[in-house]
Amino acid sequence: MIKEEFLKSAISYDSTEANTSLLWHEIEKHYSARGRHYHTMVHLENLTSELLAVQNRFKEWNVTVFAIVYHDIVYNASKGNNEEKSAALALKRMTSLSVPKESIAQCEKFILATKRHEPADDETNLVTDADLSILGSDPDSYALYTRQVRKEYSIYPDLLYKPGRKKVLLHFLGMKEIYKSAYFRDKYEIAARRNLEEEVNSLIVNC
Repeated sequence: MIKEEFLKSAISYDSTEANTSLLWHEIEKHYSARGRHYHTMVHLENLTSELLAVQNRFKEWNVTVFAIVYHDIVYNASKGNNEEKSAALALKRMTSLSVPKESIAQCEKFILATKRHEPADDETNLVTDADLSILGSDPDSYALYTRQVRKEYSIYPDLLYKPGRKKVLLHFLGMKEIYKSAYFRDKYEIAARRNLEEEVNSLIVNC
């Protein structure tokens, strides 16, 4: 799904198949890298599925597709500048495709917004909400997600990981609304709060 969407978007700016294929191989390489367990191609597929359902709400769907594939292309669990580096790489690759500067700026905006998931304009809210859709998934899928995230942070012992994870969960629970768009809020808000609260309780019990 995401491969087809990306190639279609890229080719609309650069009809050279070799160039677009090279970019796609780079994307696959990054998201299939050793040490990735949640931020993988599966995550991109899920994000694409969620946003295709509201595709008509975006002025430039191609830009949204670029944001999907590049938003986590740089991912290091020990670093705090992944979004900035991902946005910078997106800028380079989109420039190589001769994407208009205004569209590149919009893509950067989408990617950087996934760092804090704060309220923004309607399109940005949809992107950041889709990125958090896993929080509102069924219990089994959420449990798998938590295990995958723990593996990505395996360099940290429980003594450090659990307090950090709890802080993140409480941050989301402290938000008036986890999901900033009515569409995703109606779809996932209740389940997300339940999942987050249950994980917080499990961390307290297991500490």
